[in-house]
Amino acid sequence: MKTYILHPATFKLDGGAMFGIIPKPLWEKKIKPDDLNRIHMSLRVMFFETENKKVLIDTGIGEYHNEKFYKNFAITSEDNPLVKALATINVKPEEITDVILTHLHFDHVGGIADKDGNLLFKNAIIHTHRKHYEYALSPSDRDGGSFHSHIFKNVLDQGKIEFLDELEGTIIKDGDDEIKYKTSFGHTPYMIHPYNDKYIYMADLVPMSHHVPIPWVMGYDIEPAVTTKYKKEFYDFIIDKDLTMIFEHDNDNWGAKIIDSQKYGLDKNLSDKSKSIEI
Repeated sequence: MKTYILHPATFKLDGGAMFGIIPKPLWEKKIKPDDLNRIHMSLRVMFFETENKKVLIDTGIGEYHNEKFYKNFAITSEDNPLVKALATINVKPEEITDVILTHLHFDHVGGIADKDGNLLFKNAIIHTHRKHYEYALSPSDRDGGSFHSHIFKNVLDQGKIEFLDELEGTIIKDGDDEIKYKTSFGHTPYMIHPYNDKYIYMADLVPMSHHVPIPWVMGYDIEPAVTTKYKKEFYDFIIDKDLTMIFEHDNDNWGAKIIDSQKYGLDKNLSDKSKSIEI
């Protein structure tokens, strides 16, 4: 299975919101905010290629937004950002066989639409969790602004959706290659985390390397205490499977090994493009 990490665009969100109860004097040591208290973040996506499948995980923020939206979120991208990102690995949108959406917040699903609000991946099967999809159509007042249902519902209706119904399982199997998933709660209900035998896509459970410590949870999470519970469960799983975490929103670090130093000690055989983080 070939694996690629693509970087179609960046954006900014409020640093306080990204770090919840963590005081600014602590988090700004890790990442410096701008004069509006926003921090610079990636919109990183993943691409897997097997013998018969070309699979995209998440789609970034898209380009259907108005000028005010671009300004508020300081979005930096070229025209057709996801198309151009895929072109760097010689893949066209119509070649994508499967799109896996971890959840339906606008910065994860937005790139599934073109500028005109039409489905970009016309030949792909779209995978997301059924119960999350249902929640996204009727979210709480607290997180309703994160879901652009007026866009994504119309776009997803143009394609073929295969809903996931379990808390974990297999999304795609092609010969010996498999992409599986686990589900987390806290940030948003039924967020899925695709993984293979090497990598796990953390989505917004651990959006940046700065969020690896258990209490460092986003203010955007609808149930922060639940997030901490799932972080612990996922860390046990990740260490057991020896997986590398992929950070969707970390502009400087694409991924990391996580190590419980009391059990394992530091791993000295890490790529210089990722890093080890002790817990």
